[in-house]
Amino acid sequence: MENCIFCEIVRGEAESWKVYEDEFTYAFLDIFPVNEYHTLVIPKNHYENIFDIPENEAVNIMKTVKKIVDLYSDKLGMQNIQIINCNGKEAQQEVFHIHFHIVPRFSGDGQKINWTQHPELRVRFDDLLQKLKD
Repeated sequence: MENCIFCEIVRGEAESWKVYEDEFTYAFLDIFPVNEYHTLVIPKNHYENIFDIPENEAVNIMKTVKKIVDLYSDKLGMQNIQIINCNGKEAQQEVFHIHFHIVPRFSGDGQKINWTQHPELRVRFDDLLQKLKD
């Protein structure tokens, strides 16, 4: 896609700090990191989000995520990592080229995902599941 920053990175038209690359995927340091080694993993082909990407391409991304996590564990001793993927504007996706964040976590790093929990939804679980069967 012409105006996609991640496609520009894959084509070598925009600067990036490559961590890993293979035939299908590209992993690089996020230019707006929340911690050291905050890494993005993208497919080389353009897909907007998880709803758009073929299954085999999604598998390729997850294989690369696993390689990066293992690399960080083996080389840096990291044992605390969040893997984050957002799909759609309401889910806080900002770049509309599917990507996974690998965010190393450290004690006292000040990062925290705060979700508002709704345990009252449990009473609706049977109805929610029935909608998947109808």
